[in-house]
Amino acid sequence: MFYWFMKRIIVGPILGLIFRPWVKGMDNVPADGPAVLVSNHLSFSDSIFLPIAVPRPVIFLAKSEYFTGKGMKGKLTALFFRLSNQLPMDRSGGAASSSSLSAGEAVLNGGGILGIYPEGTRSPDGRLYRGKTGVAKLVLATGVPVIPVAMIGTDKVQPIGRRIPNIRRIGIIVGEPLDFSRYKGLAEDRFVQRSVTDEIMYELMRLSGQEYVDVYASSVKEKLAAAKVSEKKATEKKDSEKAGTVKGSTDKPGTDKAGTGMATAEASGTDKHSVRGRLASIKLPSWLTRSR
Repeated sequence: MFYWFMKRIIVGPILGLIFRPWVKGMDNVPADGPAVLVSNHLSFSDSIFLPIAVPRPVIFLAKSEYFTGKGMKGKLTALFFRLSNQLPMDRSGGAASSSSLSAGEAVLNGGGILGIYPEGTRSPDGRLYRGKTGVAKLVLATGVPVIPVAMIGTDKVQPIGRRIPNIRRIGIIVGEPLDFSRYKGLAEDRFVQRSVTDEIMYELMRLSGQEYVDVYASSVKEKLAAAKVSEKKATEKKDSEKAGTVKGSTDKPGTDKAGTGMATAEASGTDKHSVRGRLASIKLPSWLTRSR
């Protein structure tokens, strides 16, 4: 009820009026039956614009961090994602990830549409990155069609780190369904899983026009974060050294002045003794030294 109300009455009409999204190929989404929507991931707002555009309800696998936030903001975010038909996706691997995929499989077995981002996270720079094989495991296990979707311009509307979106038009391109029934019975074959994932990513690249990078986006983000930390430490070290240099140069004149003063005093003392010595060496006439 909440999903339908927000989509049809509140959020949908408002976003449609403000951002005027253009859509191509929406007739490729089946009117009924299970399917997996696979999309590139440019912005947080992808998970808002895409479900609103698709006539049928779409249940997304979203990163689990959205459901475990602390404080009032974290709780409100978790509530929004739950009410908007999104399921937590644990990306740590192993049993946790398998459990998340099982939840997605249950949606497909129930005849629903499941949305998933094969890259696993938002693109850090607008390029398309290597897909993770979770989507292939789901598709091969269920035999459902895959609907590729390209989100256009959402990274300009809401770049990573920006809370208030820019007002500009976005686009959605829905491609023709991909059929992987030829791999039936090979769901556990890792080579097949990678082949299916790569075929999906190729179609997303073709639809979106993005440059493809054959590395995981999460790895790139980790390197960028590490570089940022190193740069910060280098800047702090440089500032500290600069402050020490300035302090040292400030102390030197005082030291020189004190040294100069001591040298002057010593010189004065030396000169004084020298004069006395010369006076003592002078022989005065006997009549001047005679007692009166």
